[in-house]
Amino acid sequence: MSTSPLRPAQADAPPPPRPTVRLHLWLEEDGEMVFGMGRAMLLLAIDEHGSLKKAAEALGMSYRAAWGKLKQTETALGLRLVEKAGSNREGYRLTTTGREAMDRFRAWFATVERCAVESAATVLPWPVRQFEDKVPDGK
Repeated sequence: MSTSPLRPAQADAPPPPRPTVRLHLWLEEDGEMVFGMGRAMLLLAIDEHGSLKKAAEALGMSYRAAWGKLKQTETALGLRLVEKAGSNREGYRLTTTGREAMDRFRAWFATVERCAVESAATVLPWPVRQFEDKVPDGK
């Protein structure tokens, strides 16, 4: 399969597009969400903030939505992902299992994304980049 441009480049032509590969990747069972990047980001935010309320606020969701997503995932997996850090005022922390689930999902996602970018390089007629390649100037 050829990876040449769709049309010949002219000397004064703008550079070819370099779109970003974006993936929606999740695990489900019987049509119900089990785990995805949103759940991984919720766990990361809980880890960073030590609070489900602050994590939900940081992600732009309600406490109720965050709690529901967390409980749905724990029930589906049969695992505890977070635990109280002490009293109610002390917030939450990830369990060892929660940290492992978050870290492994994020690593798997990065691997799948790299594979998608590499595959695109052999199939598509223009270069693509991974999402994090866009970070330095926000473009």
